[in-house]
Amino acid sequence: MNATTQPSQRFLATTHEVVNVSNELCNYNMYLQDQALREAVERHGASWAHAQLTEFGRLTGSADYLEQGALANKFPPELDTHDRFGHRIDLVKFHPAYHALMKTSIEHGLHASPWSDPREGAHVARAAHSYLHTQVEAGHGCPITMTFAAVPSLRTTPELAQLWEPRITSRVYDPRNVPDGQKPGLTIGMAMTEKQGGSDVRANTTQAHSIGSGGPGQPYELVGHKFFVSAPMCDAFLVLAQALGGLSCFLLPRWHPDGSKNPLQVLRLKRKMGNVSNASSETELRGALAWMVGEEGRGVRTIIEMVSMTRFDCMIGSSAGQRAAVSNALHHCSVRSAFGKVLNQQPLMQNVLADLVLESEGSLAMTMRMAHAMDHRADPHEDLLARLCTAVGKYWICKRTPNHAYEAMECIGGSGVMEDSPFPRLFRESPVNAIWEGSGNVQCLDVLRAMQKSPEVVPAFFAELRRAQGADARLDAWVADLKDEFRKPEDLEYRARHVVDRMALALQAALLVQHAPAAVGDAFCASRLGQVGHHNYGALPTGVDCAALIERATPQIG
Repeated sequence: MNATTQPSQRFLATTHEVVNVSNELCNYNMYLQDQALREAVERHGASWAHAQLTEFGRLTGSADYLEQGALANKFPPELDTHDRFGHRIDLVKFHPAYHALMKTSIEHGLHASPWSDPREGAHVARAAHSYLHTQVEAGHGCPITMTFAAVPSLRTTPELAQLWEPRITSRVYDPRNVPDGQKPGLTIGMAMTEKQGGSDVRANTTQAHSIGSGGPGQPYELVGHKFFVSAPMCDAFLVLAQALGGLSCFLLPRWHPDGSKNPLQVLRLKRKMGNVSNASSETELRGALAWMVGEEGRGVRTIIEMVSMTRFDCMIGSSAGQRAAVSNALHHCSVRSAFGKVLNQQPLMQNVLADLVLESEGSLAMTMRMAHAMDHRADPHEDLLARLCTAVGKYWICKRTPNHAYEAMECIGGSGVMEDSPFPRLFRESPVNAIWEGSGNVQCLDVLRAMQKSPEVVPAFFAELRRAQGADARLDAWVADLKDEFRKPEDLEYRARHVVDRMALALQAALLVQHAPAAVGDAFCASRLGQVGHHNYGALPTGVDCAALIERATPQIG
């Protein structure tokens, strides 16, 4: 072959030009680009936090900070039970990215701001910050949530609250494995679950033995096994154990006051499909020192104050997961073309994207409404609404998130399944909140229990729905049918999921028709209340203004 017939080296090396591909959703202001969130913050009394949230949104949307979330999951925690000399240390080691996320959360008050700085809209502002930060990384939120949620339970025993609360609410993150007396800031975990009982904590067998006179604020030694202790590197834990007077709540630190190791021993870290950045463990309590919180024999009542707060944070976390998923899907579909047209201009894809947007908007509306209720617990209506609808929201929003994450992933196509995409992590995280802090059945039973113990929660719920009366005929009919459901108490437990489904949709629809743009409220009622039967995402009825929903929710870079 002579020189004139030899193939050019240029053609051998160049196989294709990279065109018609998406790009990373990063370097945008996560707060300013979320119209629904901004409207909720304004509506529920936290407009004073706009500047803080704007700066926080810039941070959480930056490429460098989003990478911290990926790194915290790429390099999961590791356990060292002993040091190299044989001393028991129970040390869980985390990647620096995890510590960076924890530091940001605590310095911005995500663990305590409504307690340390109570004001109008305090819970709303904290929820908005948490909603943004969870879109970066969800797992580190577990110790942040438990630290936040521990304060109301500790306040049942003022002598303990006086000693511990200032350091719990401190905005100093101190991850050192040293006694709590040497640290300016503390984190709190929770240890309720035992293998034989699970959600049925009254079946717990861990024993509490009083050291002195016993009773609230007094020391005990705990002996038993805890099958699920989340965030074992926290400085102390709220624990349930059986005292002479029945199941009671205790505050158990990792160290004795004299600086010696308290025998809470970590046996192993759990290997979880999601929530990878956060350590979860099995532990043995071998005479571990703890102080009784609340009244003896009233442990469930004491710790339920903590559980109600962690369940609310599950609503925030799952709503944030929905927003992260739909944001990435909307961004991708605004860039990628197929069959000669940008994806978000194609009618069937518009149907899917708009449906995902509706789900996200409904979840956020309900979550922020509950934040507003928590800011106004002194108001009887708000208190009753929080008592009932936190369980409703935790059940519904968390239950809807896995399929939402999957459908958003499908919008990306095959690339969405790849581990260098954010979607595998979003998908693995999506079932966690539905299962932890009380599974779906537990939430529905708690709704029924609230109705039985405090019957006035039902009139409060329908009073809330009446605020939207007349705004949409489909909603009015839905509420009328829902009232009929409550008139048939004989098999209400069997129908509990059906009833709570309808309660959640009624409340979301009522909020959206009152406060969201008309296109949002109308589409929600048409698709969730006006159609019969169950549908996959992307089966919106005709007449929905999909383009308006997509434009409202699509984040803009630059």
